[in-house]
Amino acid sequence: MNALAATNRNFRLAARLLGLDSKLEKSLLIPFREIKVECTIPKDDGSLASYVGFRVQHDNARGPMKGGIRYHPEVDPDEVNALAQLMTWKTAVADLPYGGAKGGIGCNPRDLSISELERLTRVFTQKIHDLIGIHRDVPAPDMGTNAQTMAWILDEYSKFHGHSPAVVTGKPIDLGGSLGREAATGLGVVFATEALLAEYGKSITDTKFALQGFGNVGSWAAKIIHEKGGKVVAVSDITGAVKNPNGIDIPALLKHTEITGTLKDFQGANFMDPNDLLVHECDVLIPCALGGVLNKYVVCFAAK
Repeated sequence: MNALAATNRNFRLAARLLGLDSKLEKSLLIPFREIKVECTIPKDDGSLASYVGFRVQHDNARGPMKGGIRYHPEVDPDEVNALAQLMTWKTAVADLPYGGAKGGIGCNPRDLSISELERLTRVFTQKIHDLIGIHRDVPAPDMGTNAQTMAWILDEYSKFHGHSPAVVTGKPIDLGGSLGREAATGLGVVFATEALLAEYGKSITDTKFALQGFGNVGSWAAKIIHEKGGKVVAVSDITGAVKNPNGIDIPALLKHTEITGTLKDFQGANFMDPNDLLVHECDVLIPCALGGVLNKYVVCFAAK
């Protein structure tokens, strides 16, 4: 079951529990607008490369639509549609005056230089600038994008509409970004973890954690967990995985990844197969990478 099918299934179940009218249920499943654009850029070697960009605007009944933009090879219409829909439900549950949207480009940012990423981002912005905006749709960082990406979007959008710092969130502080924004998602993971552990009379201190993903979310979650006395015993990302049953020195690992861009060759832990991370021995498993990783195959493997 792909991301969109799973999201639709969960919504239909919630709709039945809430007793929603069938016409309203159907209306809420259909996005307000789906955008698909070609993004062709010159590569640094002079060749041309084409990528497909997406923006799905799901619902604006509660206010401007809001949602991240991700750069990843697996970005496709179904994934973006599902994530846009989930943003609608998330903002509604949190009682925030926003609707849901999501976007992305099917590319591997690791294969692109900084200048190529900038050109790709600016071309994508040129194709959708008239469909986003402060009171319409506000993009944000997501997997494969960051504050620099948002700065490029802001700058390109402003060429058409004048200086508009509120058109994106997650931008650099110097351009009007919010203090704490970079750590916010990882901090939210920690708050949720603390709430869950409290129900069982436990705390983060001396609890063993395994984290799949060491990007913005995973790295901040690991850092905060380490500062609160938790033991991060295993970490993985697209470059590999490391483990230490006594707890990984997270500040040292963060410094290593900042310098090398990879988990490989970190001296404070042993290398492990990334496929084993989801079934590695721990008290709390935190998936901070792609969705859909917890499935029947993982459950069957863990039960062995």
